[in-house]
Amino acid sequence: MVLIVGLGNPTDKYKNNRHNIGFMVIDKLVNDFEATNISKNAFKGKLFKAKNLLFLKPQTYMNLSGESVGAIISYYDIEQLIVIHDELDVSFGEIRFKIGGSSGGHNGLKSIDAHVGNDYERVRLGIGKPDCKSKVTNHVLGDFSKEEIPCLKIIIDKACEIAIDWVNEDIKTIQQKHSSKKSYCE
Repeated sequence: MVLIVGLGNPTDKYKNNRHNIGFMVIDKLVNDFEATNISKNAFKGKLFKAKNLLFLKPQTYMNLSGESVGAIISYYDIEQLIVIHDELDVSFGEIRFKIGGSSGGHNGLKSIDAHVGNDYERVRLGIGKPDCKSKVTNHVLGDFSKEEIPCLKIIIDKACEIAIDWVNEDIKTIQQKHSSKKSYCE
């Protein structure tokens, strides 16, 4: 089984926040694959299944995402974990990917690392960084602007493509096929 996790915060209050871009990707994957909802309370998340793919939206709030991921990994025989998340240190419109490494201060990744270790695949979706550290919380918990929405749709489509390619290919192939230091929206 492959577990693809999108990070975000539950409730409609956060639905269009930059921090919820991982949820947005999972929503598209669930729709594209016509995945079936197989959620259980013990999973602490919305879990969907299509063939050998599991799609997860933790419902624990960002800083406790690892509780949900850990519960799924304890229940299912997971061979591959892909986490899709927002990334402050990457410009809006850019996508990066890596295996393992530090959380970079991302609370959702810190929680996952604490529950399952840090050796998993990451699709890092750039949301850009505000000009001063005191604005970070408002930035990540702010909604995408009207001007960003057309680019956001492109990023979500590309992130879905990368995640599914990664199920079937190794990191070198993913890097060759998808690496770009520029915005997908230019």
